[in-house]
Amino acid sequence: MITEEKKEEKSLNFIEEIIEADLKAGKYAEIVTRFPPEPNGYLHIGHASSICLNFGLTKKFPGYTNLRFDDTNPTTEDTEYVESIKNDISWMGFEWENELYASDYFDTLYGYAIQLIHKGLAYVDDSTSEEIATLKGTPTQPGKDSPYRNRSVEENRLLFEQMKNGTFPDGSRTLRAKIDMAHQNMLMRDPILYRIKHAHHHRTGDKWCIYPMYDFAHGQSDAIENVTHSICTLEFVPHRELYDWLIEQLGIYPSHQYEFARRNLNYTVTSKRKLLQLVQEGHVNGWDDPRMPTISGLRRRGYTPFSIRDFCDRIGVAKRENMIDVGLLEFCVREDLNKTSLRRMVVLDPLKVVITNFPEELSETCVSENNPEDIAAGMREILFTREIFIEREDFMEVPSKKYFRLAPGKMVRLKGAYIIQADSVVKDENGEVTEVHCTYIENSKSGQDTTGINVKGTLHWVSAKHGVPVEVRLYDRLFSVENVSSEEGDFKDYINPESLNIITGYAEPDLREAKPGESFQFLRKGYFAADPDGTFEKPVFNRTVTLRDNWAKAGEK
Repeated sequence: MITEEKKEEKSLNFIEEIIEADLKAGKYAEIVTRFPPEPNGYLHIGHASSICLNFGLTKKFPGYTNLRFDDTNPTTEDTEYVESIKNDISWMGFEWENELYASDYFDTLYGYAIQLIHKGLAYVDDSTSEEIATLKGTPTQPGKDSPYRNRSVEENRLLFEQMKNGTFPDGSRTLRAKIDMAHQNMLMRDPILYRIKHAHHHRTGDKWCIYPMYDFAHGQSDAIENVTHSICTLEFVPHRELYDWLIEQLGIYPSHQYEFARRNLNYTVTSKRKLLQLVQEGHVNGWDDPRMPTISGLRRRGYTPFSIRDFCDRIGVAKRENMIDVGLLEFCVREDLNKTSLRRMVVLDPLKVVITNFPEELSETCVSENNPEDIAAGMREILFTREIFIEREDFMEVPSKKYFRLAPGKMVRLKGAYIIQADSVVKDENGEVTEVHCTYIENSKSGQDTTGINVKGTLHWVSAKHGVPVEVRLYDRLFSVENVSSEEGDFKDYINPESLNIITGYAEPDLREAKPGESFQFLRKGYFAADPDGTFEKPVFNRTVTLRDNWAKAGEK
């Protein structure tokens, strides 16, 4: 785990170096950053890096961070996404100075468009999207002017007003910037600034039927908010030239864009389009399915805010894209949960053990630590009875040489309780062992053992009389290949068929009281979080992560 002291010792990333130089030079008294999600889906682990970067900068340097929703496409946006984004950022431990929306600026942006028209720098184009694409040319060939490029200022102003007033149908006209159809940067070849879209907006209702393109709204919104350091991912490098051109032509606050490399995670997809497809086609159970890389999915699975922030801190900020091993994210949550989660015994594949020399009517109290990493967590009481459940894999009728668990004639310790010895078995008609009959060794109780007997194996167990049935959802990686985007065919062909297995186990009775999201270490099994689907009668737990990296071990084999 990275301590706060170690964080302070770390060298500055390249964006921090730029900011530190700007502040030292007196360019700014304070900085302003923003996190600008489009409310067209749930945030995912990739967004978490951007959240930590933008909000982290204004924790490190004087200034503040705005949350701005770039809501310029009403057909894909929804208030559900707005609320989920706000919840995710708050849960991660960050606070925004102002909650803003690009739609707050629609009147201002319309005024900017009129300003460009008056300067002869924008025109209304009647060309279809196909015609515009054809006329743009290629990276090696210049584009050709639209036949509508030389309309007069007066005609463009009138047509743009008619577009705004709903005179024309969707797709029939656009407003384009007049820059250079032979420009080396194809995004500068008369980019579209506005399109017609008769669609209800989640905030402005039906006031508008023209909407600004992202490239037009983005930079201007930054300027309106006096954003000093507009931080984007590398795919926006070609857009910076247009961003700067518009700011210069409009004579507004010179916000500057800086780019950093997005981090791709193996065994994962983070394309919103693909994630939406998984949800809509029922491959997962919603945006917060614990197999999803969304922040809400990770939260439901049992990931902690600290573990995600720690992960983002460890991968850092760079100028070059690369693939990050999801094992690092799993390592971060293991590290955190090992220190914070209470230990409980849960048997996932039950085999009944009958302790023949223990009284049938007796329930004896045993004690065990709640968390050996945290003395302050104290001890808990567990009831020990004649019949208990152990894991089926913890008994072997014909044991291998280095098998130190329960076997005929062999002894093991039951965690927090007694040493027992296996004496005989009961089998069904198929020859499967259904019960193991044992005897317990008197005076061998944990903490009070006077027998002097040493055993190599310690097993977790649950009282058959007092244990409660629990639904356990064993989640694993959603995809079975490391780099989904590099594979041929449909990405859904590579969904891991073992990404979810649902079983019923038996647990210590106090797990009935677990609150949704509360995390536990199930001894010898992994870390699990209580799911909102659970009830007092039937608790439900999601596996967050195994105790060890099973995928790495499988790869070594």
